[in-house]
Amino acid sequence: MSDFTSGFWNIYVAGLTLVSIIACLILLWISGTTKAATLHDNTTGHVWDGDLREMNNPLPKWWVYLFVITVVFALVYGLLYPTFGKFQGLLGWSSTGQHTAEVAKVEATIAPIYARFKDMTPEAIAADPQAKAIGERLFMNYCAQCHGSDARGAKGFPNLTDNDWLGGGTPEAIKTAIANGRNGVMPPMAAAVGGAEDVLNVAHYVLSLANTPHDPVRAVQGKAKFASCAACHGADGKGLSAIGAPNLTDGIWLHGWGEEAIVRAVNNGINNAMPGQAALLNADQINVLASYVWGMSNKPAN
Repeated sequence: MSDFTSGFWNIYVAGLTLVSIIACLILLWISGTTKAATLHDNTTGHVWDGDLREMNNPLPKWWVYLFVITVVFALVYGLLYPTFGKFQGLLGWSSTGQHTAEVAKVEATIAPIYARFKDMTPEAIAADPQAKAIGERLFMNYCAQCHGSDARGAKGFPNLTDNDWLGGGTPEAIKTAIANGRNGVMPPMAAAVGGAEDVLNVAHYVLSLANTPHDPVRAVQGKAKFASCAACHGADGKGLSAIGAPNLTDGIWLHGWGEEAIVRAVNNGINNAMPGQAALLNADQINVLASYVWGMSNKPAN
């Protein structure tokens, strides 16, 4: 990487750019002063289609002036904006600075809208029609790509409407997840459980915890081996939200249900990553979005 961070490349790019601009002026000067060998009638001797002859006329003045203006513009632009290597330009402009300024302008515009929700409880925000409309737009822009437009998720992407939360379902926990993201990791456990038969037995024991179809004999044999899983999922299999270990008794299967899916999870482990949105959303937006998400699984009774 030292080759790409060396100061030489800045000088190289700056020099190449400047030389290219100057070369355009030199080319224009040469083309305007060099006399081509022509015949007595000012033709070059090139003939096409029998009678179409190439003349040796000078470039139109408007074209020459336009060419000069283009070169001058390039030099002025290079002085004002970043063009020549590390030189930032007299105006000090940068794409990062422009982006920061535009974000600040937008945030200043929307700040009064979100100010109304600052002192409201998550329950009140989730019930407020304006906040719900804003939360829905934020959800569609930043969350629906994974969790679906109806927030019911898909295989590998949690359903946000069923009140089953791997990392905690409180508004504060949801805020933290939105801002910082989450990384749910289950290590491969086949070696800890035993051989292939032991893994299969554990899978049926897990199926039995959720009262789903299973082989009772294998389930009994797998109960003792489940001790390797209990450190995260608990002895009763109800999980531990503090570390994101799912409840295995509620019949909700994030990565697929059945013997094959559980065996695959035990053998290979699972790694689920949710990206944080703090770089895209400010604290007020996260507050409204988290309350909206919380409200989808905590609807008031009719």
